[in-house]
Amino acid sequence: MIIDTHTHIDNEAYFNDLDSVIKEACNDGVSKMIIPGADINDLARAKEITQNYENVYMSVGMHPYHHDQYNEKIFQEYANNDKCVALGECGLDYFRLPENIDEKHKEKESQKQVFINQIKLASKYEKPLIVHIREANEDSLNILKKHHSSSKGGVLHCFNASESLLDLSDYGFYFGIGGVLTFKNAKKLVEVLPKIPLDKLVIETDAPYLTPHPHRGSRNEPKYTRLVVQKVAEILNKSEQEIEEITTANANELFFS
Repeated sequence: MIIDTHTHIDNEAYFNDLDSVIKEACNDGVSKMIIPGADINDLARAKEITQNYENVYMSVGMHPYHHDQYNEKIFQEYANNDKCVALGECGLDYFRLPENIDEKHKEKESQKQVFINQIKLASKYEKPLIVHIREANEDSLNILKKHHSSSKGGVLHCFNASESLLDLSDYGFYFGIGGVLTFKNAKKLVEVLPKIPLDKLVIETDAPYLTPHPHRGSRNEPKYTRLVVQKVAEILNKSEQEIEEITTANANELFFS
C-alpha cells in the first residue's frame, strides 16, 4: 500500500469526478491521502472530503503565496479536527517577489512571520509540518532550525534536491518525492535521491500538478504515486515492494503515530 502525503484533491479539477478519482487510487494500492492546506478558502472543502472518505485526511496551513490570509483563530479550529494530521503547507516562496526593493523586503518579512506562526502552532498541537520551499533555502533552513521545536518533525514537500536541506533529517524532517523525479530535467534530484536516508523518504503527487511521465500534460491523480514508487525503486536499485513498504511505514510514523 502507498500513502499520498500531498494531494490537492479539494481542487476544482476534481469537482466532477472526485469519487472515481479516490476509488481508482484505492484500487491501485493507495491506502491514505492527505490534503494539504494552502488557501483559507479551501479548508471547508477539504474537511468535507475527509468526513466523506475514511482514508482521506487533511492539514491546515497557508501557502506562502497566501500569507496575507493568515487567520490563527480559524487555523486552531481546524487543527482540533480529528482528521487534521499536520500543519501546512507553509514555508517560503521567493519565486514571484515584487521588483521594488522595499516591497520585496516587506513580502519576504511577511512570509517569514506567517511561517514562524505556523511552526509555533505545529508545536502547540504536536503535529508535523508540511513545508513548502522555493528559491528560499537559506532563510527556510535558518527559520526551521531556530523555531521548530515540535517532536513530530515534518516533511519538505516536493523536495528541491538541495543538499543543504538534507541536514533537516536530524531535526525529524522527511523528504517528499513526487512526479518531478520522472522528468527529463530532474538530473539533480536523481543524483541527490540516494543521499536521502531511506527512513526519511515519503511519496507524494501534489495532484493536480506535476504529473509524472508518461502522463505529463494531463491532470495528476493520487493513483500516479505508483509511477513515483517505480522511479524511486529504479534509481535506488531496490524492488518496488520494498520502496512501497518503506515509504508507507515512514508516512505512518510521521502523520499517524
